[in-house]
Order: sequence, then C-alpha cells, then structure tokens
Amino acid sequence: MTTESTNAAAASDTAAGGSDAGEVNGTGSTGGGKLKRALSYRDLVFYGLAYTAPVAPLTMAGFVWAVSGGLPVLAYLLGALCVYFTASSYAVMTNAMPSAGSVYGFASQTMGPFAGFISGWMILLDYLLVPAFTYALCAVGIETLVPHGDRATWIVLTVVATLAVNWFGISVTSRVSLISVVLQLLLVAGLAVLFLFALADGHGSGALTLAPLYQVGKFDGASVLAATSICVMAYLGFDAVSTLAEEVKDRDTRVVGRAIMSNLALTSSIFVLTSWVLGNLLIGFPIQDPAAVIYDLLTAISGHQSAIWLAWFLTIVVGVPNVLPMQVGVARVLFAMGRDRTLPAVLAKVHHRHGNPHVAMLVSTAVSLSIALLMRDRISDLAIFISVGALSGFVFVHLSVLVQFGRQPGRRWWSQVLVPLCGIAAVLTILCNLSATALTVGGCWLLAGLAYWPLSRRSQRAAAASAFKTGRESGNSRGAIPPTHNKQKETTWHTLP
Repeated sequence: MTTESTNAAAASDTAAGGSDAGEVNGTGSTGGGKLKRALSYRDLVFYGLAYTAPVAPLTMAGFVWAVSGGLPVLAYLLGALCVYFTASSYAVMTNAMPSAGSVYGFASQTMGPFAGFISGWMILLDYLLVPAFTYALCAVGIETLVPHGDRATWIVLTVVATLAVNWFGISVTSRVSLISVVLQLLLVAGLAVLFLFALADGHGSGALTLAPLYQVGKFDGASVLAATSICVMAYLGFDAVSTLAEEVKDRDTRVVGRAIMSNLALTSSIFVLTSWVLGNLLIGFPIQDPAAVIYDLLTAISGHQSAIWLAWFLTIVVGVPNVLPMQVGVARVLFAMGRDRTLPAVLAKVHHRHGNPHVAMLVSTAVSLSIALLMRDRISDLAIFISVGALSGFVFVHLSVLVQFGRQPGRRWWSQVLVPLCGIAAVLTILCNLSATALTVGGCWLLAGLAYWPLSRRSQRAAAASAFKTGRESGNSRGAIPPTHNKQKETTWHTLP
C-alpha cells in the first residue's frame, strides 16, 4: 500500500469518515464538536411537513391547474408516484449509513470522495436557492400588505427572524415547525370545509366529481407531465429529513426512514384531497393571475377581507417558519462536507451551547440572502433554477442504493434494485423536461464544482498527512491505520486521479 493511500485512509477515519468519525471522542475532525441528539420521530415528521408546507396546494393551485389543463389531481398523483421511488431510496440509505450530509454522505461511502463531492455540490444548488426563493416570496407577500416598504428591507428582516430562531438549536426550530404545521393543517381543513359548502351552493362543478382527475378530450400527456414536474418540487421536504440523521435521540436512526415515508404519505394525501376539492371549484372560474388564484377564489366566495387575512396568515405562519427547515438542511450538508475537508473545515464547527453547526448556518444564510437580494425582481427566473440541483442529487441517492446493495446475495429486489432503477428513470424524465435555462445554470454550477475539486483534494491530502504524522509521533493507533483496516475506503482513495 502506498504512503498516499495510507494517509488518505487515516484521514477517512480521523478527519471525516461519517457520523461515527466525529462521535468517537465527542468531537468532529475539526474539533468543532458533535451535533446535539434531541429529535424524536414526531419531530422529524413535522420538520418535513414544515419544509413541504401543507398549504402548498392552495398557493400553487393556479399554476398546477393551468399547466395540467384542468387535471391537478392526476398531476399530484403522478408526482407522488415519482417521489415515492426517491423517498424509498433515501429511507434505505439513511437506515444503512445515517449522515448529516445526506446524499453527500451516501455517495461518499458507496462510490468514493469524488462522487460524494459532486452529489453534495449539486444538492447545495437546491438547498441554497430554495431559501433565497422563499425569502423573496415572503418579501413580496409583506410588500403587498404593507406597500410603502422596500422589498430588500423585507428580505433582510425575514432572514434575521429565521436566523434568530435557528440560532438557538434544533430543539427550538422543531417546536416552531410543529406550531406552524398544526396551524397550517387547521387552515387547510377549514378552507376545505368552506369550499365544500361553496360547491354545494353551486360554485364550480357543483359537486365533488372526478373531473380534476381525468376528462375525456382534456387529457394531454405533455401538459400533465409538465404539471407533474411542478408537483414533484412541491413534495420536496422528505429529503431534508435525512440531514437530521445524526440528531436523533438514542441513536435510533431507523426512525429517520420511517419519518421520510410518513412525510410522503401525509403530504400526498393532503395534496391530492385538497387539489380534488379546489379542482372542482375552479371549473368555470376565470383565472387572471395563477399566483393569486386562491385569493381571488376566496374573495368570490366569502369577500375581500378573508383574502387579506389569508395573505397575513401565509406570510407570518407559513412564510417565515417554512424557511427554518431550509436553513437547517443546507447547514447540515455544509457541516458534513466541512467535516470531511471537502469544503473548508471551519464549516464543521458546532456551537458549544446550542449544538448546531453555526458557522455553516451563517455562511449558507449569507449566500441565500445575497441571491435573494440579487434576484428580488426576477423571482420567476429563480424558481426555474431550483429543481436541477435536487434532481441531480436524487440520481446519486439511487446510485448509492444500487452500488451498496445491488450485488449483495441477500439484496431485496424491490427496495434495493427495482425502486432505484425506476427512480433514476423518473428523475431523468423530469430533468429532460426542464427548461434550457435551468439546465444551463445547473451545468455552470457543475463546472464550478469540478474547478474547485482539485483544491478540495489538496486540503484533504494535507489533513491526511497531518493526521498520519500526528498519529505516528503520538503512537495513537488512530493515526497509523493497519493495511487491513477499512479496505473499501483505502481502495476508493487510492484509485482517485
């Protein structure tokens, strides 16, 4: 075994590894500490729901209705089917190798550091743009209600508010998310009842029919597929649950996989049922602005004041809390990549009191804030770019399952072979239907990552050499690893360019 491969193998266990590497002695490789284990199954489920937002079918009703050609229920059902494959692969990998880095950790341990870096780099595009998009939307909502303010000011205030909550740790964030989700569920239930009464009074189709699911003569495959791609993005949130795998109580990471699948089951049920009611109500309703459909509909049914109250509710109860899990997710990925020296090691520092990766959170928030301010008047363009990173990361999750389990004698054909293959096919289908602009942005981001990779490798090798030298001088067995230790990691590092 060469000196380089020995040093690299040492670094993989002392400078990074996975979740275990940072927890053997209670600290990560950077000396920053470990994440606080404080989350239960319920916390994980509500965290995912807060990320997804149960009110999403209300705010997206106009877009999905218009794109699908009046078949929103079909679009949401197909979206749930596509997302099921990815959620299942996330659950499989989280049970096998829990990591705060999520797809980055999965790909690193199954396919090596380069694949891990690329997967983490691409998912960061999604995790940095989604908060920026939400900041801008919150600012637009506040600007509508308080027209004399400046949009940039509202963006900054929203960022400060969310950062203040997340600063005090995941326990505080989970409590705020729980309250927000409960209030959103009450709102959705209340509006569903109101809309059912409106149907009974003769609005829309006048009854619950199957028209939003399928209508002879209205079905267009291309339109439904385009609407499905929008619905897939609405379901995102289950993937962010996997970033909390190192913060689960009693180290029972099995609950993470269960929480991921429970989150998808709950959101798909809410989305399909809500879109079924709304789809019947929108039949014959004149749509002026797809973004304002829910407000126009509520105004037509119960008056303008109810639409104003809904706008305040969505801004305060949904908008700000919705950003909280987004900040949490991107900070955990940066933390894991910093712990492995794939990104600067300072990102792996953990707050000594609150147990959160505060440096990673500050850096990611600053980047998302800059993007939000830069794109505050081009929000529609920002929305186009979001999906590329998430879909690229999903491909790596499926590949990780196939590499880890696909050739094992005791493999499960459904969850460990067929599901990831179907998932890759579904994701690639959606990617092919994205706009040229979105694919161009994704390609430029990938090229930037490839340009940064040599610098990352240099940092990893320096850390490996330092760890190996320290181990030899101190006689610490963790610094000088025998050739038989962790052959899979040794081989992976040795074959890197």
